[in-house]
Amino acid sequence: MTANQIRQAFLDFFASKGHTIVPSAPIVVKNDPTLMFTNAGMNQFKDIFLGEAPVTSPRVADTQRCLRVSGKHNDLEEVGIDTYHHTMFEMLGNWSFGDYFKKEAIAWSWELLTDVLKIDKSRLYVTIFEGDEKEGLPKDQEAYDFWKAFVPEDHILLGNKKDNFWEMGETGPCGPCSEIHYDNRSEAERAKVPGAKLVNADDPQVIEIWNNVFMQFNRLKNGSLQPLPAQHVDTGMGFERLVRVIQGKFSNYDTDVFTPMIDFISAKSGKKYNADAVTGDADWNAAVAMRVLADHIRAVSFAIADGQLPSNNKAGYVIRRILRRAVRYQYQYLDFKEPFLNQLVPLLAEQFHGVFDELWSQKDFVQKVILEEEASFLRTLENGINRFNNYIADQSDKQVEGSFAFELSDTYGFPLDLTELMAREKGFDVDTAGFETALQEQKARSRAAGAIDTGDWVVLKDDDNVEFTGYDETETVAHVLKYRKVTAKGKEQYQLVLDKTPFYAESGGQVGDTGELIFPDGEIVNVTDTKKENGLIVHFVDKLPADIDDALTAIVDQARRNNIMNNHSATHLLHAAMKEVLGSHVNQKGSLVNADYLRFDFSHFAKVTDEELAHIEAIVNEKVRENIALKEERNVPYDVAIKSGVTALFGEKYGDFVRVITFDEKFSKELCGGTHVKATGAIGYFKIISESAVAAGVRRIEAISGIAAEMFINEQSKLVLQVKELLKNPKDITKSIEDLIAENARLKKEIEKSVLEKSAGLKDELAKKVENINGINFLAQQVELPNADAIKNLAYQLKDIVTDLFLVLTANIDGKPSVTVMISENLVKDKGLNAGNIVRELAKEIQGGGGGQPFYATAGGKDAAGLPNVLEKAKSFVR
Repeated sequence: MTANQIRQAFLDFFASKGHTIVPSAPIVVKNDPTLMFTNAGMNQFKDIFLGEAPVTSPRVADTQRCLRVSGKHNDLEEVGIDTYHHTMFEMLGNWSFGDYFKKEAIAWSWELLTDVLKIDKSRLYVTIFEGDEKEGLPKDQEAYDFWKAFVPEDHILLGNKKDNFWEMGETGPCGPCSEIHYDNRSEAERAKVPGAKLVNADDPQVIEIWNNVFMQFNRLKNGSLQPLPAQHVDTGMGFERLVRVIQGKFSNYDTDVFTPMIDFISAKSGKKYNADAVTGDADWNAAVAMRVLADHIRAVSFAIADGQLPSNNKAGYVIRRILRRAVRYQYQYLDFKEPFLNQLVPLLAEQFHGVFDELWSQKDFVQKVILEEEASFLRTLENGINRFNNYIADQSDKQVEGSFAFELSDTYGFPLDLTELMAREKGFDVDTAGFETALQEQKARSRAAGAIDTGDWVVLKDDDNVEFTGYDETETVAHVLKYRKVTAKGKEQYQLVLDKTPFYAESGGQVGDTGELIFPDGEIVNVTDTKKENGLIVHFVDKLPADIDDALTAIVDQARRNNIMNNHSATHLLHAAMKEVLGSHVNQKGSLVNADYLRFDFSHFAKVTDEELAHIEAIVNEKVRENIALKEERNVPYDVAIKSGVTALFGEKYGDFVRVITFDEKFSKELCGGTHVKATGAIGYFKIISESAVAAGVRRIEAISGIAAEMFINEQSKLVLQVKELLKNPKDITKSIEDLIAENARLKKEIEKSVLEKSAGLKDELAKKVENINGINFLAQQVELPNADAIKNLAYQLKDIVTDLFLVLTANIDGKPSVTVMISENLVKDKGLNAGNIVRELAKEIQGGGGGQPFYATAGGKDAAGLPNVLEKAKSFVR
């Protein structure tokens, strides 16, 4: 059977058993503060299990795309190295919400695996919960008896609470589970060692394929269990493992889930995929790289299709990290020096067409995103790798200096974790504390930077009488009057002054024009910016023309200029509308007008309300629709202009003669030197996108017009439709979202409460581990708590029940090591112990620092690997 046939067989089977087949939830989690990515099939049903959502279908089944690359489920560094770890995987599952229970779940599991999928019964083992005396939980005899109808008793194994009792959290639904394992070894190996001895023993060929969880209890706050009024079934089966079993393979990557991509990679790279290659040789490196690409493209593609673009923070950083890991492997071991990973997207989309069509419908977009990410990273990867290898060759102390790691980051775009990965392959560590120091020093240098080295003018024609023609034309024949070289931030440019120019120089908030200077011999010089200097119009160009004395044709980028004019004229309409809505006190305090958007700072002492913004926006768009013709008056005496009621800007220096821009004498009339549309209709549409505070009494509006506004409206409409679809097309979207927000807030409170309860539960357990050393009750322990408040709460609870306490608690909170020291006051006084001093000494083991009071202090660091050393070192203070 093919992978698609196996998946469909699973879904069809449970559909025949009355299950509703539901679609996969997105791989990117949007409404659960505890998760960035969906990591299990039950995630989307979490509210039902918690009793916070109604049961609409008592029986459901699906295939859920999952991602496990962060938190406790982090196998990223193993992916590609072995043959069964993955970033993204599919989890097949069937659920019963208060409907059927153990008898049906067990019978159907066996029927599907052996009758439908034809798996060899002799290779299957099942585990059931053996019971727990402390909990007063009996052996799951019910499950055992049901399994006996299908499985020989020597293939039914007892499992402990860790493996065979599932709990959602400290409280809530829980129950025994029954795993199904498959022995994939050869007949000869099976004859030597029974598979029963290798179940749950980490043998790569004796693997769990399915877990049936029977939720029949509710864990109360006091730790006791009570039967649930409704019993549920929650199952999860690893699709890739199932396919491997059915197709008789010893590696997930040898199944048709991955072989199409591996074959494609092999063909394009010209390297053979050798699954049996010896670790460390060229074939091995190539095989690992192919597995990495075949795996990583799945995680990256589906994350992007589900709305998570690569970025530098949170979930986006995880995706970028996975993508860059793949690019590094394809570059170094498959010799792809140009973007390649993105070429796998169409193949992947075709493979999942009809299964996860989110990727199929967005394959062009996803491919483009990955292509751009690849291209950006590849531009510097080769030089960075060469630099790294040269550095390593000269090092003998097996540590990459923090300053060098920062150089790779700053110059070559290497994330720190990529440098750490490359270092580990060479047997090196990275000085992460030194990296952070270099990073902070670089930021300080950047703030101090900005000096520009400007050369002297080379004068060709002694005439500074420059004529600006840009109000009437965007193309002008001109000559260079003078030029000079400028060095800014290490980059050389040239500045030219022309006798005539259509290029508008940055002024009054409007950015300078860009375009081209074309010389008679065909040479083209790009104008990258235009600014004013002492009345001169200065053109920034990327090179000095060969025939600089010749006449040239100066051509402004017309499309860009049009967008700038749209935004500038829209700014005038905005200013007038604001005065009408907010009052005559509104005056411009700053402005930026470029091709993409406009920014308008204005005097106002309160946040502009949504109703006021909507009113302002409506007035502007009304004036746009009226298609008011521009009235432009040049060289108007300043006094005459002011007496006519024109708006002038405070703090702006005007000459004796000014230019007046009018759109309807009764609406907008301002002094302005910028470029404008001939009629307001050219603006197309105006949209305010944000309103915020800038300083005391100064607010800021950002807005867009023309094509940008059209694109924005289209995206907003699309978003509304998406929201409606996600909310199942409610009549009142606002109320639905408010309900979700309220639910989320409540869940957060429950999580916070659960954390505190967990720390309280640890108190008695840890108190039993106290060791008396020289009259001091000593305890040093690593704890699994999610935040500093929970650890602090636990420390104070232990202090209340243990006298003469010297306590050291370590934790790894989201990858960041922490150390907490608590000392009884009498030990501080009588023994001279000081928690603040001690924690600073212990923090050296994790490359960090901290402090606090004599009886309580905390520290953080960079190196979580040093936490065991902290616990060992702590004893030295009481011996």
